Amino acid sequence: MTRETQAIQDDIAYMRSLAHEGRHTPLLAGPILVTAGIVFGTTSLIQWAIQSGFVRLNPWSQLWVWIVAGVVFAVALTVLIGRIQKKPGVNSAGNKAVGAAWEGVGYGIFVTWLALVALSFKTGQWSWMAVMPTVVLVAYGSAWMIGAAMTRTRWMSYTALASYVGAVAVAWFMGSATIYPVFAVILLAVALVPGIVLMRQEPSEVV
Repeated sequence: MTRETQAIQDDIAYMRSLAHEGRHTPLLAGPILVTAGIVFGTTSLIQWAIQSGFVRLNPWSQLWVWIVAGVVFAVALTVLIGRIQKKPGVNSAGNKAVGAAWEGVGYGIFVTWLALVALSFKTGQWSWMAVMPTVVLVAYGSAWMIGAAMTRTRWMSYTALASYVGAVAVAWFMGSATIYPVFAVILLAVALVPGIVLMRQEPSEVV
C-alpha cells in the first residue's frame, strides 16, 4: 500500500508540475500566427479585389489564389516549425497542448475547405465557399480558448471571444464581396496582432 500511495503522490506531483510549466512557459506559436494573418489576410483582400472588379481575372482565379496561399503557408509552416523545435520550452505542457490544438485547427480548416470545394463542384454553387471565414474564426476561437486555459492569460480569452464574435460578424456579410476585407481585418485582430504579442513574450531562455 505504501508503494501504491507513493506512486499516486508522484503522479499527482508530476501532473502539478506539468500544469505549472504550462502556465508559465511562453507559447511559441507567434511566428505561425503572424504568417497566417499575413498570408490569408492578403489573400482575402485579393479575392475582394477580384470580386469587386478592381482586378480583371478569370473567375476561376479565385480558387487558384487560395490554393497558392495554402502552398505558401504550408512551406512557411514547415520552416517555422523547424525553427520552433530548436527553441527552449518547446516540450512544455503548454506548448505541446496548444501546438496540438493549432495543428488540429489547421487540419480541420483544410478538410472543411476541401469538402466545400467538392460540394461547390457538385452543385455548381460556389457561394458555399463564403462559409469558410466563419469556419476559420470558430476554429481560431477554440484554439485560443485552449491557449487561455493552459496559460491562464486573460487576453487570450478575449482573443477567443473576438474570434467567435468575428465568426458571426463575417456571416452577416455573406453574399457580398465585403466579407473578405472584413475577414482580413478580423484576422489582423485574432492572428497577426496576438502572434506579434507572443513573439515579444519569448525570452532568450525559457524556465
